[in-house]
Amino acid sequence: MPVLRRIARPLLASMYVVYGVRTLRHPAKDVQAAEPVVSRIADVLPERMPSDVATLVRIDALVKVGAGTMLALGKYPRVAAAVLAGSLVPTTVAGHPFWQEDDPAVRANQQMHFVKNLSMLGGLLIAVGDTAGRPSLGWRARQAAEQASHRVHDVAAATSSRAHEAAGSVREALPAR
Repeated sequence: MPVLRRIARPLLASMYVVYGVRTLRHPAKDVQAAEPVVSRIADVLPERMPSDVATLVRIDALVKVGAGTMLALGKYPRVAAAVLAGSLVPTTVAGHPFWQEDDPAVRANQQMHFVKNLSMLGGLLIAVGDTAGRPSLGWRARQAAEQASHRVHDVAAATSSRAHEAAGSVREALPAR
């Protein structure tokens, strides 16, 4: 499995790195595609986002290059995959709105790219959950809780036993009535 990860992660990441570099070099097409999505999001969160669509597109491209490189190199791969997944959703909605196309050929092409991005999202979600053979944080938390429960039970049993012994000693020490 380690060999598979060393091959699969760079393959999965390659699209994001190549796309990000291309967008950084030639952002105009992506700026135009992002404009309607950014304007809708800006209506909801106006003070939290830069108003310049070109800046947002470049930030997204940098995120794709950075997280894609991290995923390819296996550096924090689960975090990198999660960042890429988060970045892919608005990119897919902005870049491939097949539902808005009237021309059947253009619609089919956009729909194919939309579904391709969904497939890539699926791969990223698998990478997010890939613990590389190590137990997940949830499993480790459950194990720690179970061990703590056993320790508390053992301490409670030992304390109860000592309390019974102490009570017996006190009864023996008291004068008989």
